[in-house]
Amino acid sequence: MSESPLKGQLELGIKRAPERDRNFHLGGRSFYFFDFDDNIAFLTTPLILFHKKDRHEVSISSGEFAQYHNSIGKSGLYADYEIDFCDTTGTFRNFRDVQIDEIEKLQGKKQTFVADVAAALGYPDFQWKGPSWECFYHAAFNQRPVSVITARGHHPDTIKDGIRVFVQNRVLPLEPNYLSIYPVSHKETRLELGDMDFKYGTAELKQRAIRASVEKAIEQYGYNAHHRFGMSDDDPKNIQLIVEEMTRLKARFPEMSFFMIETQHGNFIKHEVKLSGLRGEKVEDLSQLSFFEEDRQRS
Repeated sequence: MSESPLKGQLELGIKRAPERDRNFHLGGRSFYFFDFDDNIAFLTTPLILFHKKDRHEVSISSGEFAQYHNSIGKSGLYADYEIDFCDTTGTFRNFRDVQIDEIEKLQGKKQTFVADVAAALGYPDFQWKGPSWECFYHAAFNQRPVSVITARGHHPDTIKDGIRVFVQNRVLPLEPNYLSIYPVSHKETRLELGDMDFKYGTAELKQRAIRASVEKAIEQYGYNAHHRFGMSDDDPKNIQLIVEEMTRLKARFPEMSFFMIETQHGNFIKHEVKLSGLRGEKVEDLSQLSFFEEDRQRS
C-alpha cells in the first residue's frame, strides 16, 4: 500500500517545468522583493499593546497592527493603549530573537519566528498562505533572485531558518536564491542601512533596504536595461514610501522596470512605476505565479 501524502505535499505533485526569465535572452533578470507577514504567510505571532494607565496587555495580530497603528493611542479601538518599543518586554518582543543557550538548543528550542512558521503549517493552506505565496513559490522554484524585506527584528539567519521550514515540510520546492535579507528592526541591519542613531521608522528603513537590494542586484548580476524589480507589501504606509523609493530608482535607472504589488485587505494590485505616475491593475487570477514576468514592455 502506498503511503498517504503528507500534509502540504499537493503542490509538489503538480508537474511544473522551470521557466526561464522572460528577459533572459536579453541578459535581464527579474528580482522579487517580499515583505513576509500577511504577504508571504500569515503567522499567529502577536504584537502586544499596553494600557496607558494600568499597563494591561492586549494582543493583536500583525494585520490588525497594520490597520490600526496610525490611531493607536489617539483614537478608535486602541485609543487607551500605547506601543512600548523595548525589544525584550515591549510590543514587538515576539518579533525579535531571544537568547537560546546550548542546552535549550539540544532540547529543540527554536526562535519564535521558526516555531511560528512550523505552527502555521498545522493549519489548512488557505489559512496560512499569504496573497503573495504563489509568487514566492514561483520565484523559489525558478531560482529568481529574492530579497526578504520585513519589519521583523530577527537576525537574517533566523529568517532563513524559518523559510527553511517550508522546504523541510515540502510546501516549498527548494530554498530561495537569496539576493538579500533585511529584517529592518534588527539592530545590526539598521546600522548596515545607515540608521546610526536608530531614528528611522519601518517604512523609511524599507526604502533604504529596497535601494540597497537594487544596488546589490546590479553589483551581483551586472547592469542591464532589461532588469525588472517587484516589491510586495500589505501596509499602506509602507506601500506609499515604497512607491516613492521606486520612483526615485526609476529616475536613476529609467530603462529598468519597477513594480509595486499591493496586497492589503486580501487584494493583489500590481502597479508599474513610471516617471509619469503609476499604472495599476487588480489581478484576479494568480495562476501564472509571477508578479510581472508575463507583462509586455510598454512605452
